[in-house]
Amino acid sequence: MRILLAQLNYLVGDVSGNTGKILGAMDEARKMQADGVLFSELALCGYPPEDLLLHDAFLKKVESALEEIGRASHGLFVVVGTIRKNPDNFGKPLHNSAAVFSDGRLLGFHDKWLLPTYDVFDERRYFAPGRDVSVWEHRGKKIGITICEDLWQHAGYVGFEGYDRDPVKAFASQSLDCMLNLSASPYHQKKAHQRLEVGAKAALSLQCPVLLCCQVGANDALIFDGYSFCVDHEGRLVAQACGFEEETLLVDLGSSHLQAREALHLMEDLYKALVLGVRDYFRKTGNTKACLGLSGGIDSAVVACIAVEALGKENVVGIAMPSRYSSKASSIDAKDLARHLQIECLEIPIEPPFQSFLSLLQSAFQGKKEDVTEENLQARIRGVLLMAFANKHKYLVLNTGNKSELALGYCTLYGDMCGALGVLADVLKTEVYALALWINHKQEIIPLSTIEKPPSAELRPNQKDSDTLPPYEILDKVIVGYLEEELSCQEMALRWGLDEKEVLSLLRRMDAAEYKRQQAALGLRVSKKAFQIGRRYPIVQKWI
Repeated sequence: MRILLAQLNYLVGDVSGNTGKILGAMDEARKMQADGVLFSELALCGYPPEDLLLHDAFLKKVESALEEIGRASHGLFVVVGTIRKNPDNFGKPLHNSAAVFSDGRLLGFHDKWLLPTYDVFDERRYFAPGRDVSVWEHRGKKIGITICEDLWQHAGYVGFEGYDRDPVKAFASQSLDCMLNLSASPYHQKKAHQRLEVGAKAALSLQCPVLLCCQVGANDALIFDGYSFCVDHEGRLVAQACGFEEETLLVDLGSSHLQAREALHLMEDLYKALVLGVRDYFRKTGNTKACLGLSGGIDSAVVACIAVEALGKENVVGIAMPSRYSSKASSIDAKDLARHLQIECLEIPIEPPFQSFLSLLQSAFQGKKEDVTEENLQARIRGVLLMAFANKHKYLVLNTGNKSELALGYCTLYGDMCGALGVLADVLKTEVYALALWINHKQEIIPLSTIEKPPSAELRPNQKDSDTLPPYEILDKVIVGYLEEELSCQEMALRWGLDEKEVLSLLRRMDAAEYKRQQAALGLRVSKKAFQIGRRYPIVQKWI
């Protein structure tokens, strides 16, 4: 049996456009003489549809599109992710389903059993769980169907839920010839390898091949990396689609050919994820042009490289906004980067407005020494200039702040926190340096001096990040330990040989910055646990 895995990039809510992509892939499957075609989870409406699911007109549009797909399924076995109304009179009103068609007729639906409601997922808000075990037959082959999370518990990767059922075990007695899985599995680092292990464990348990079709593309903060695959009955890789791109992958279950698992380069994957996140955010919102502040620092340099890759050099403008505290070296680095990337670079000094604000506030500040207030004034002036340029020329501002800064609130509300999209909001400072080195691995794009000089906000004389922050190598370990591993203060201090009081001080600073993070630009999620999407902490509380 030959099955086409249609790894496609869907736009949430664009039911007509998504239907067109699905129909196109079905035509391609027929041309390739495939027996069937497998699409990803909620392909018809895009994932995640969130509260669009509460609109009756939206549901009717999906139902109409599903009928069109059914009529076009002649000569094929088609499995497509969709929503459908719950036929029962209890529970949530919808199911997250796979619609199964064969040769122009609807065979039925398989409803997702395990509905994740943790981290970035909120499926029990909308869906009722499936209950039935259905085996579908096509050309003498017995086919099982699962949807995304249905495989993960069996592999032991679900640590947030106590599901009372295991869909893989439910299929164990069915003697399947293959298992199809529809997935919308968001990217984080090393996720592609985890997905392969999940599929391999299911294949070994069921003693049949597992084919997983994963969504690709970015929707808001979530990035979907693709890497759809097939593993054989022993869990060995038979075929795998590329990452971060649309691809239709034809899998011949009668072939004994095995594909070697490619080594994963973490920084290359992270870079591609961020590029896709920026590209899709602009493309899917109908925007084309981006501007950003070019400080001569490493964060803005990496964001500029990502923006050029995502949008094209003609659609990116860098704006240098030197102050009385900006070093000559930073100004040179910003101009050199713009020259290497061949992007336009404007220079708008902030000294005149800064001096005007100081004069305006002189009487109100009388008797007060200069402090962080004057530093924040400079950052806010820069934010105003960036937003003014964006408004006038129809650009979107790319925010250049990183996760380490966001963790401790080492950023200025309505200043360097402004922007439509936080490109590095979930990227640790140490990872920013690693990205910069990877970007330069073939030729120097980011000036070497940008990478080598001590990081500084340059908002007061001779300022360095290390004046206010611990070394990033330490800070980033604590951030990961706190967010992803949920280690205690004592555990982190013991593991890394740190002073317990220092760790506690960092944790308190992280918690105190929650009010800033909830006002930050939408940030692309690329780690197992971001500070924004998937993490819900109250600002007003007295527990932490």
